[in-house]
Amino acid sequence: MKLKESETLELKKSTSEINEAVISIVSILNKHQKGELYFGIKDDGKVVGQQIGKDTERDISRAIFHNIEPKIHPAISKIKIDGKTCIKVDFKSRKTMYYAFGRPYIRIGVENRKLGPEEQEEFILRKNSEKLRWDTDIYPKAKLIDISFAKVKTYLKTSGLKYDSLHNALVKLKLILDDKLVNAGIMLFGKKPQNFFPNAKLRCAVFATMDTVTPVDMKDFEGDVFYLIKEAEKYILENIHIGMRLEGLRRVDVPEIDKEAFREAIINAFCHRDYFEWDSVNIAVFKDRLEIRSPGLLYGGLTIEKIKKENVSQRRNELIAELLHRVHFIEKWGRGISLILSKEPTANFKEIGMQFVTVFKRKNIVKQKLQKTTQKTPRKHPENTQKIIDAILKNPYVTRQELAKTMKTTEDSIKHHLKTLSKKGVLKRVGPDKGGSWEIIQG
Repeated sequence: MKLKESETLELKKSTSEINEAVISIVSILNKHQKGELYFGIKDDGKVVGQQIGKDTERDISRAIFHNIEPKIHPAISKIKIDGKTCIKVDFKSRKTMYYAFGRPYIRIGVENRKLGPEEQEEFILRKNSEKLRWDTDIYPKAKLIDISFAKVKTYLKTSGLKYDSLHNALVKLKLILDDKLVNAGIMLFGKKPQNFFPNAKLRCAVFATMDTVTPVDMKDFEGDVFYLIKEAEKYILENIHIGMRLEGLRRVDVPEIDKEAFREAIINAFCHRDYFEWDSVNIAVFKDRLEIRSPGLLYGGLTIEKIKKENVSQRRNELIAELLHRVHFIEKWGRGISLILSKEPTANFKEIGMQFVTVFKRKNIVKQKLQKTTQKTPRKHPENTQKIIDAILKNPYVTRQELAKTMKTTEDSIKHHLKTLSKKGVLKRVGPDKGGSWEIIQG
């Protein structure tokens, strides 16, 4: 076989280059946390073999042990390549800074570069930040039996990856570290993630007014992230107005809030939330707005102004984000906010307490003045006219055909009533005849 040096593979002609080998190991560890090194192969890939005495492997081990900090414990073995004996060194580590002969190095291509003071500081800050990532943390007590085979297999099929075994699949997806499951694996593919994390939960509520005083419906859901995203989307569609438009002879449902926009906000909530917080993602449907609330403020020094104007993002849960991206749940380059605003320009973003909140205005709400009038005074319209008004208040996208069917009358009769209401200034049409909506102006 022909080996070629890379960012994770180093070739040395012999153990006479042991000091350079130590530096290469540290450089690779600081960049990739694991790698391989061979003695007995030139840097151009030519196999020359390594003379091996009784202490050769021990001398390599001692050189590594005494000159690398923190200590590592590589696997050192003799192998045959092209009929010649060589020595292979396999090494890996957790995420921290390593030093060779008291100095830090990093791998750039096939070269080892010494880090300067400023680079060291930046490196340490970045590594400390990575250590605090919830999604790549190991959950020591979780086992393969806690992962759903069906969920993983479905995910792999959707993302175009092949399945051979559950363990190998999770390794490919970076959900196993040091033979232990990481949190993201449980939260995305666990049979019952809520048994491990109380915040594997979605809370939804509908309120009768513009505050939380009068709830009319409340539901909680538990499960993996994909399930919770689906249930959040379903709950919103069940509790906002749905109109329609015709595309040829086909009826197309038109939610009062763009489905793609609020779905993106839901996915962002689960992708970027702070899982160290035990709160759940919350969906709140008010009379005038929809709120999607995610535990945790913006991450990495971002501000609302920056995410709106500069289309930048900092991912709190990089592994979860990457796995959602593989199945096209999210865009790779932080386009989520711009997508939301392109579909719903009046959407608003705010930070309240320790929550990030996305707010969508509901387009088809009854004005407060009309509410008060209808509550305090008897109906002043004829029965059929009032039925039309009530139907429009319930669904502003209702069509003449649907009104005629509901009221058991003709479309011409409905057309006459609508025209009369428009002339009186009670009703006005918003948008085109097909796909538009009605708006009640006064009672």
